[in-house]
Amino acid sequence: MNIDTSRTLGTIRGLAESFLAQLPHIAIGLVVFLLFFFAATGVRTLIRNVNQRLGRQHNVGLVLGRLAQGAIVLVGLLVALVIAVPGFKPGQLIQVLGLSTVAIGFAFQDIFKNFLAGILILLSQPFRIGDQIIVGKGGFEGTVEEIQTRATFIKTYDGRRVVIPNADLFSDSVIVNTAYDKRRLEYDFGIGYGDDVERARGIIQDVLSRTEGVLADPAPEVLLVGLGDFAVNLRARWWIHPPRQADLFAVKDHVISAVKKALTEGGVDLPFPTQQILLHDQSEETDGDRARQREGWPAGNTQPPPPRPIAAGRERLARALPEQPERDPSTRDGR
Repeated sequence: MNIDTSRTLGTIRGLAESFLAQLPHIAIGLVVFLLFFFAATGVRTLIRNVNQRLGRQHNVGLVLGRLAQGAIVLVGLLVALVIAVPGFKPGQLIQVLGLSTVAIGFAFQDIFKNFLAGILILLSQPFRIGDQIIVGKGGFEGTVEEIQTRATFIKTYDGRRVVIPNADLFSDSVIVNTAYDKRRLEYDFGIGYGDDVERARGIIQDVLSRTEGVLADPAPEVLLVGLGDFAVNLRARWWIHPPRQADLFAVKDHVISAVKKALTEGGVDLPFPTQQILLHDQSEETDGDRARQREGWPAGNTQPPPPRPIAAGRERLARALPEQPERDPSTRDGR
C-alpha cells in the first residue's frame, strides 16, 4: 500500500507558512494585550489610592479596582484578537455570548443578585467595616468584619461568624448601632406608692451625674412614665460615648448598681411584684349576692356584713365532719 505523503507535507507546509505569515500580527496582538493588562493593573492601584485618600472603605477601592481591571483586560483581549486574527469580529463573540446569557442568567440568578447588591452596598455605604449592626430578618447582631461582592461577614458578640447574602442585607432593614458617636440608654426603676417621687428622682439624677461613662451633654434625665400594678415607674435616660456593645453593658452595670444602692440607703422602697388573693366560702347563703358578699366583690352602697364568729365556723366544720369515737384516756393512743 503506497501512502501519498506529498499531500500531507503540503498541508503542513501551508499551515506553517500561514502561521509564519500571521506571526507578526500575533506578536503585535500579544504586545497590545500586555499593554492593556499593565494599564489595567495601574488603574486598579490608582483607584485604591484615591479611595484611601477619600477616606472610604478599603473594600470599596478593592472591588472597584477589580471591576475596572477586569473591564480593561476584556477590552484589551478583544483588541488583541482583532489584530492577531484579521477575520475575527467582536460582534460575533458578543452574539455568541448573548445567546448563552439567558441560560447563564437563570442558572446564576442568586449569584448575580448578591453581586449587584454587594456593589450597591459598597457604593452607598449604609454601614462600614467595624460597625455593629442588627439584621432585621434573621436578628443577627455583631461587628461587620468584611464586605464582599457576594456576602457580608459578621462576628457575633459570642465569637461566631455569620455569613449574610448581600441581597438580604440590601432588601431588609438593618440597625447600625455605631452609626453615630453617641448612643442613648434607658432603664426603668420602680418605687413604692408611698415614696416621694421628686426625692427619688433627685437621687437617681445625682447618681447619673456622678457615674463614669455617662455624658454631661446631652444631660441625663429621669421621667415619670407610668403607675404600675405595684410600683411607680421612673425611667432614667442617659447618653454614652462610644456607642459600642461593651461600653453599653459596662456603663449600664455601673448605673443600675449605683442607683439601687443610693435608693436603698435613701430609704426609698423598691417593691417587687405582689398579689393579694381573696378566698370566700361558696357555700354561704350570701354567695352570688354582690350587695352582701364580703370577699371578691364590691359591697355596693350597703354596708358589707361583718365576718361570722369563729365559733360558728367551727360548729359548721364539726357538722360537716363524721363523728369520731371517743378515746379511753387510760389506754395508749386510744387503744
